[in-house]
Amino acid sequence: MKRIISNMLVVFLAFFSQLTLAQTTSVPNIEEIYINPEFGKDTNLGTRENPLATISQAAKMVNETEGEGSITIYLSAGFYGMSETADFNAQKWKFSATNRLTIRAEILPDEQKWSPAEMPILISIMPFVVEKNDKGETIGAQNFGLMFQNSHVTIQGIRILGQPVHENPSEGVVIRNYPIIWEGKDLEDLRVTQCLFIGSRNAVPNHLGILANGKTLEVDHCVFYGVKDAVVMWNSPATNSSFHHNLIVDSYGGAIWTWSTSSDFKFFNNAISNSNVVWILEKEEKESFTIDNSIIVGYNSLVNKGGGAQGFGEKGNEEKLKFSQDVILKKDGKLEIIEDQTNRNFLHIKPGTLGSNLGAGLFTKEIK
Repeated sequence: MKRIISNMLVVFLAFFSQLTLAQTTSVPNIEEIYINPEFGKDTNLGTRENPLATISQAAKMVNETEGEGSITIYLSAGFYGMSETADFNAQKWKFSATNRLTIRAEILPDEQKWSPAEMPILISIMPFVVEKNDKGETIGAQNFGLMFQNSHVTIQGIRILGQPVHENPSEGVVIRNYPIIWEGKDLEDLRVTQCLFIGSRNAVPNHLGILANGKTLEVDHCVFYGVKDAVVMWNSPATNSSFHHNLIVDSYGGAIWTWSTSSDFKFFNNAISNSNVVWILEKEEKESFTIDNSIIVGYNSLVNKGGGAQGFGEKGNEEKLKFSQDVILKKDGKLEIIEDQTNRNFLHIKPGTLGSNLGAGLFTKEIK
């Protein structure tokens, strides 16, 4: 009997050991999370072999995990219908300037095998939160796509659309989607790079590409095409921030809003074509800004002040913008943009034409 019990114990321990090993090896590696909207499932572990389906589920995984170090979330090519906000608010995980939270495409624009069709596409399809005034009247509605309440974040290589909605359903009412919002207390270090923001005013309005509340914001090598507003820096002081190597085309709002931006803001190697308002200052116009090695062609107003979701403020002091000698500023005209979707340079400045030497666009290096 003792031998039987002993043999059973050995078998049990062996079984338990195998079970424990299986459970241990099935725990997801939180440092790398993979998402595939075609065959992923949110009940999966988020590995390359068993990816998640949604970015919001990846956000929940990050928020629930305790530790420190870098976390990279890889998005496969495909269509991501954002039915809810992907709210990254990791209170138990520590990021740093070198160990970041990164949301990126699996294939980036600088890679040889990349093409415009390889970019993961984000589009909002979520409900809006209605806003009312003191009289109970509806004055607007809003929602958020990717929300970041953490410091040290990078967003890279993604095509970002707005939401199919009628932006101005009635007088004084604005319905708006914010694809990327950086909102929280004492935030620093957000980089948005190699992203393509596309909007259609009448079909898929992209109200505001990046709404940022923090310091050390860097937006570089992005294309904003048909977007109402490209970037708004607001609320807390946006010190040590920069906007460079970006292309803004057909902005029907205000391209750059420096409501909370300090005068050390670096703006260089950018190209802006056919913009309603190029630059919007805060109402008191306390700060001045320098534009280096850039081209601005075609605009209705160069500088406004104030404004908000309901409008673009009033005429501002143009002397608040300082232009270096290598800046081209033309009230009329437009840049030549490639609209052939099969071309690697889709929605970039046509080579050999005005502005093509700036390096503005998705590529940080030349692919041969």
